[in-house]
Amino acid sequence: MAELSVVVVAHDPEQRTMLQVLVDGTNVARTVHSCANFPLAASDPVMRRIQSANADVVLVDIPADSPLPALRAIELLHQVIPGPALFAIGSLNQPQVMVSAMRGGARDFIERPTTTTTLLEAFVRLSTAQRKQQEEVRGKIFTVVNAKGGSGSTTVAVNLALTLQAAHGNTSLVDLAPLGHCALHLNVKPLFTVADAMRNLHRLDSSLLESFMTRHGGGLQLLAGPGMPQVTEPANTEYAKLLDVLIGHFRYVVVDASTRMDAITRLATTLSQTVLMVAHADVACLWSAARVQQYLSENGNPDKIQLVLNRFRKIPGFSEADAEAAAGAKLAAKIPNQYFAVSMAIDRGIPLVQQTHTEIARAFIGLAARLTENELDVKRKAWSLFKIS
Repeated sequence: MAELSVVVVAHDPEQRTMLQVLVDGTNVARTVHSCANFPLAASDPVMRRIQSANADVVLVDIPADSPLPALRAIELLHQVIPGPALFAIGSLNQPQVMVSAMRGGARDFIERPTTTTTLLEAFVRLSTAQRKQQEEVRGKIFTVVNAKGGSGSTTVAVNLALTLQAAHGNTSLVDLAPLGHCALHLNVKPLFTVADAMRNLHRLDSSLLESFMTRHGGGLQLLAGPGMPQVTEPANTEYAKLLDVLIGHFRYVVVDASTRMDAITRLATTLSQTVLMVAHADVACLWSAARVQQYLSENGNPDKIQLVLNRFRKIPGFSEADAEAAAGAKLAAKIPNQYFAVSMAIDRGIPLVQQTHTEIARAFIGLAARLTENELDVKRKAWSLFKIS
């Protein structure tokens, strides 16, 4: 990792000195300039000095008692000097300040009191994101949709994403449902949602994207869905930009579209490697599956839409071929009918695949293996990777 040059902007002299020591202590960055005042305008001498430092990173300390000058400085620096990455230092107990800083242009928000470790992690995240952008690695999208309300797309999406993360790493889960439930399944409390990412599309990159995501204990990163139904929706082109940033940063992106049947789901379908349509083996659900398959196939390539039979149990006189014929899609997986286990998993916030040695866990591992079987560099790992949290 190349050494990063850093400018420190902090009004408090003790904080400014401490940040310089912490930056230099990371051994991957060094302080090249420090400022006691926040820039007030593009022509401000402070702004000119920061610009002439030609730094990779500008650290801006946000005082808890008077955050506005620092927040204005972040916005001004982002507009006038777009080159360096802006890192904000502040309190996590002030979420509105955090939101304002990131909307103003900060790529990372680092908690105060700051340590060498937290700064080092932020510098590594920045370098990793920049390296990934240079390598132009493109990930793959797997979209999960319900054939009918209550079929279990969120359960499938959450457990598939966890399985991919455990086996291959670098996986994200994106909740595009009208009302997000993925966070509930994972037992996490997101600070931000898809809506925050969409509002910042004009400057969204890998580093900012990660700041909007919630990390699960297993390493999976969630871009959470809305906690309340949204009155208005962004345009298709904006969702396309969001998905493009996601596949530029993550190896696998699992999208939970749930019961959403609109232009956004069709866009995700078009961009996906595979679309998993979740259904039950009953007449009404398979009837709906056939119509969902037809709707999503209108943009072409119907073969990418595959059937997942959830809560599956054998029915005398009804075969897997019958289910495929009824739904108009090839069968990708059968998830066993263990309703009580699924219900308990959601209530406890412990996903099914983390409850190892179960038939359901093995079903999801098999599904993930099937979706990645044609990738030469995939390292298959046993289901024993999963741990009970």
